[in-house]
Amino acid sequence: MKGAGWICRLAPVALAAVVAGAGLARAEAPARVVSINLCTDQLAMMLAGDGQLHSVSHIATDRRVSAMADKAAGYVANHGLAEEIYLMRPDLVVAGPYAAQATTAMLKRLGIPVAVIPAATSLDDIPDRIRRMGEVLHREAAAKDMAAAFETRLAAVRAEVAARPSAVLYYANGYTSGATALAGQILLAAGFENAAEQAGYGAGAKLPLEMLAMIDPDVVITSQAYPGASRSEEIMDHPAVRAFRESGAAAAMTGPDWVCGTPHVLDAIDRLAGARREITGAAE
Repeated sequence: MKGAGWICRLAPVALAAVVAGAGLARAEAPARVVSINLCTDQLAMMLAGDGQLHSVSHIATDRRVSAMADKAAGYVANHGLAEEIYLMRPDLVVAGPYAAQATTAMLKRLGIPVAVIPAATSLDDIPDRIRRMGEVLHREAAAKDMAAAFETRLAAVRAEVAARPSAVLYYANGYTSGATALAGQILLAAGFENAAEQAGYGAGAKLPLEMLAMIDPDVVITSQAYPGASRSEEIMDHPAVRAFRESGAAAAMTGPDWVCGTPHVLDAIDRLAGARREITGAAE
């Protein structure tokens, strides 16, 4: 019975060792990561260590929406299905906050760690999202450097400009964007005034064609058309929009760099700033 006493006294120590070991295991960097969201795909591709990222969503290879389509082709593609992801045996899944919620809920029930990265809805959100991805991948140093470089470059492009021409973001079905949307902030950072927002049409609002003609902006920035016929894009062929295009005051500028809150938005800002310099004749 004396031995039993030793066992009783050793049991808590053994249990503590097991718990500590489990904690150490959780602290290890994930070695087989799967991303199921276009925006987390791109942040993960930019930050993951060699061989750490196993799979990205199939959308990441679509050049119309992905700024890293070529790099994404080097990873296993997934379609965000719980069964599919489970069979990949990931030790971490990274996801966005909105889509594939049924998938992430199922994976959590199956014991697979899931990290949800909030969407960046402003330029100032992006450094935080970079650092958050760095945390979940255990790539904090690389994320810190990337976030700092982004902040430095963003501060430079936000420098005041002498002349701010007016612009309107005009999408399928006549939607526009204001300063509370990422696209609207890209517009402002590139040195344009958002004429639609000044007229009372903010993020997610529909801008009537008549109002677009009355605003008469210096430039109308449209989205790139998708192949095939789409009734939502018929508005882009309306005579009012066509008149802007024929006068040189319309440009299809938005593209994959505009979609996600990643450092690629800086490339979108640079190109848009180039269009502004052509309009104003500035040589900044």
